Amino acid sequence: MQVEDLLKPFPIKEFHPFPRALMGPGAHELIGPEAKKIGFQKTLIMTSGLRGTDIVHDISESMKYHGIETVIYDKVESNPKDYNVMDAVTLYQDNKCDSFVSIGGGSSHDACKGARVSVAHDGRNVNEFEGFNKSENPKNPPHIAVSTTAGTGSETSWAYVITDTTTDPDNPHKYVAFDDASITTLAIDDPVLYFDCPMDYTAQCGFDVLAHASEPYVSRLNFAPSLGNALHAIKLTSENLRAAVWNGQDLAGREGMMYAQYIAAQAFNSGGLGIIHSISHAISAFYDTHHGLNNAIALPRVWAFNMPAQYKRFADIARAMGLDTHGMTDVQAAEAALAAAIRLLRDVGIPEKFVDVTADSYSKNRLGQGPTKFYENEATIKGDGPDVDRITNHVLGDACTPGNAAECTFETVRPVVEHSMTGDLDDLLG
Repeated sequence: MQVEDLLKPFPIKEFHPFPRALMGPGAHELIGPEAKKIGFQKTLIMTSGLRGTDIVHDISESMKYHGIETVIYDKVESNPKDYNVMDAVTLYQDNKCDSFVSIGGGSSHDACKGARVSVAHDGRNVNEFEGFNKSENPKNPPHIAVSTTAGTGSETSWAYVITDTTTDPDNPHKYVAFDDASITTLAIDDPVLYFDCPMDYTAQCGFDVLAHASEPYVSRLNFAPSLGNALHAIKLTSENLRAAVWNGQDLAGREGMMYAQYIAAQAFNSGGLGIIHSISHAISAFYDTHHGLNNAIALPRVWAFNMPAQYKRFADIARAMGLDTHGMTDVQAAEAALAAAIRLLRDVGIPEKFVDVTADSYSKNRLGQGPTKFYENEATIKGDGPDVDRITNHVLGDACTPGNAAECTFETVRPVVEHSMTGDLDDLLG
């Protein structure tokens, strides 16, 4: 079912399944026996920036101890590219593997989900499966997803995001594929694995959670089973993100964010997203910047854009963020929620607009180092008129856009994109 179908009058709304999950300190140590129980014999481990760390080594050794052979593909890039997926598919096929493990954040999980769909279709290019339930074979190899960040939710959702590098280099394309067949077999979330996540990544991933939670809560899909999870994820993020960022060894903060990211993904899994994510996808398509960072910068602008369509829901968000809204109107409470989101962004040290994002803005930044000529030519985010126009056009074609609370046209979305590029956040506060 397409998102557009869900928006028609009197729709039948679709609830998408979740995988089984193991959650809590030490959960990753169970991967060996769990993989054996599922039937793994020779598995491809997909990971990214974790290569050479004890996490990958320990998980691989645990699987070997339980009689499972492992092959490692450790070249998944941030904002995973189609060639990452297809290289992994080739390695999987050449080594006659029968299963997958992804270790990392959304990039590792998304690339792995795409690889599984490709393998199930005899190695067809992953770009053929852009859209909604485009796979034709519902059975693909089993997959255990082990998260090392609190942000993505990819380990429990039916979505994966890939950058298509085969398009016009002057107009790169990043897309979301939603596919029930891509849902993992087992999700493992262990807050102990988050301890070494850098402060800036922790903050950016936390705003991915806040976007995942707030967008389905105000979405025009208005899917009742998603609303409770969405609000609780907002509450958990507001309570735990600062501690997780500024004291990475704080188990309570890390565990709180672990649950926040997991249930936020369960909220958007059927409740939909909006143009926070559409803007993020567009910016990373052109500039290869971090998804969570993009969400953080776009979020206050999109909240301000959507508030007139959903003041009451944003008033609920204010209360979930711990604000005392007694005596406030819904409009005043909604504005207080926006101010709280901006305060949180500033408290965890995230750049406030896209033109502030530079090569030294955050660890492992890839700005200007991507795989196409466009990246090489655009090592900085200009934020000028042509830049705003191309980002806006990408947003309008994104699969997340139809669920946005407020109607999206070029004329309505362009000012949101422009303010995200160059605007001052204080302008939003009135």
